[in-house]
Amino acid sequence: MAETEKMVFDGKLDINYKYASGKVTGKFYDEIEENKKIFGIKCSKCNTVYVPPRQTCGPCFTTMEEWVEVQPTGVVTNYTIVNYAEPLIQPMEPPYAQALIKLEGADTPFIHLIGEVDVEKVKIGMKVEAVFAEEKTGNILNIKYFKPVE
Repeated sequence: MAETEKMVFDGKLDINYKYASGKVTGKFYDEIEENKKIFGIKCSKCNTVYVPPRQTCGPCFTTMEEWVEVQPTGVVTNYTIVNYAEPLIQPMEPPYAQALIKLEGADTPFIHLIGEVDVEKVKIGMKVEAVFAEEKTGNILNIKYFKPVE
């Protein structure tokens, strides 16, 4: 049987979409946008504080409803440096760092951008604090990025 030649077309597919954030993520985004405060949600069974919040504790299968304000400061637990450009989807010009950040008062890290630092100086254990966006975005970019602190 003869091998069939494959046709490949280069192209780009833009898909605009909207999704409902739900009550838990919605409250999380609203508090950041309106009050410049970061909240997690605490499991009543295992006491784990999740940031970003979720409705159900994975290990316990408990519905969570106790909101806990966490600090806008924390530590980098891991990171990566982005060196390529995708202008339509990237919030910063490369090179930039994306890091897992564990905020004070939270038990889980979440991913966000690191700014105001040479990417070669980003390291695990680095202390950082939130820099809030001036303009409302309606999403996690209401925290513009985290910057190093002494």
